[in-house]
Amino acid sequence: MEEVFDFRKEGCEPSCEAHELVKPVFLVGFMGAGKTTVARKLARGAGLASVDMDTYIERRTGKKIEQIYAESGDPGFRAIETEVLCELAAGGPQLISCGGGVILAEENRRILKESGYVVYLLVTADEAASRISNYSHRPLFKSLENARRIIQERLPLYEEVANMKVDTAGRGTSSIAREVFTRLKKEGILQ
Repeated sequence: MEEVFDFRKEGCEPSCEAHELVKPVFLVGFMGAGKTTVARKLARGAGLASVDMDTYIERRTGKKIEQIYAESGDPGFRAIETEVLCELAAGGPQLISCGGGVILAEENRRILKESGYVVYLLVTADEAASRISNYSHRPLFKSLENARRIIQERLPLYEEVANMKVDTAGRGTSSIAREVFTRLKKEGILQ
């Protein structure tokens, strides 16, 4: 069982558990990197607002991501993703866990770099495969080889936008959240 992320271990007394971000913090990385879970743990432990882009898209459109893809294909989904990224970037300081492909559009990379602070959670295809329980909603995991190829193609784009890189290999989400929390404080992004 993974340990619970205790912010008091990071020098925060119980009376000061609520923190503030100075700008939006975007968590990016391939599926299975832990973006959504890490964002939730940080939000809960530090008293921050958090939003998952894919969930936001589903609520905004009233459709599941798979349905959007079936009806509009990748270009239709990516257009909605860019609109939502703009909305969330303008929504003030909060934690935003992005979909794995958000970095594919040049416009999105510009928004990420200009609007906030980007945390890149690095994950290998093998590690991601070990974390994902249901592949039916993960078309990029048709095969492990396909996932490896996609990660290699996206690597320069993730690195282009990253202000911080965190290796997630062999680590639980509490350990990752603790590192992100500590480094955001050190960078002055989290106060």
